[in-house]
Amino acid sequence: MTLKLIRNAALICLVAFASPALAQEHSGHEAMKQDSMKAQKGDQSPSSKAFVEANTKMHKDMAIEFTGNADKDFVLGMIAHHQGAIDMAKVELEYGKDAEIRKLAETIIAAQEGEIKDMKAWLEKNGG
Repeated sequence: MTLKLIRNAALICLVAFASPALAQEHSGHEAMKQDSMKAQKGDQSPSSKAFVEANTKMHKDMAIEFTGNADKDFVLGMIAHHQGAIDMAKVELEYGKDAEIRKLAETIIAAQEGEIKDMKAWLEKNGG
């Protein structure tokens, strides 16, 4: 093979492998944009606005820069995900009326806070 053919083959492989990742990243941003637009058209009560805010923050915080270390990437993404659950549970406690669901929200907060503490300790121990 000539150098030109090798370079062209490498370029084709690069485009083939990069395109799905770029498309996924773009579609993720598009989905978040569409979710935001849907939320603006939906219910505008204080609880709905609080849920939209918590959800938007969670998705933004979950958009981590991946390191190639699956363990670290998992922990970083899950910390944001768990914090989102805590934030949504707090919205329930502020606006919700059902005693059973309010109790569930309290349980979620306690569990997720404990897991976040464990994950942060793991990051600290493992150079995160």
